[in-house]
Amino acid sequence: MDNPVPPRSAGPGPRRRDRHGRGMRGPIAPPQVPLAASRAEAFADLVQDSVERLERRWPQLADIDFLVLEVPRLDGPGQVWNDEAVPLGGTVPSREGRRARVIVYRRPVEIRTKGRDERAALVHEVVVEQVAELLGLTPETVDPRYGED
Repeated sequence: MDNPVPPRSAGPGPRRRDRHGRGMRGPIAPPQVPLAASRAEAFADLVQDSVERLERRWPQLADIDFLVLEVPRLDGPGQVWNDEAVPLGGTVPSREGRRARVIVYRRPVEIRTKGRDERAALVHEVVVEQVAELLGLTPETVDPRYGED
């Protein structure tokens, strides 16, 4: 008996679909859609939005690096956990040719918020507080709307 369908040759590329036409098809959403952004990328966007909002009023913020870290690190001598709350952000002053840094810790902020709007508000508060500390000003001076709901 002749076989009318020749066997499929194993080609060099991976098989994308099974014999029923199902299987891997492609990404669920294109890369420019927010659904495709990871939680870390979405959080970094919130920080960037907050910084851009403040830079309009304080152009000297262009000389400060803004970083997002997962959690605070305790790697220096004499640093131990205490009964205080986990910090949401921190600052590193400029020294020896290094730019000043404002750090926002992603996981502690995410744990304290429920939705995107609440998270954006808390991120902005943390950025304002850290910038105020770095510049030696009050948070209300850095952002007049600080503390408003």
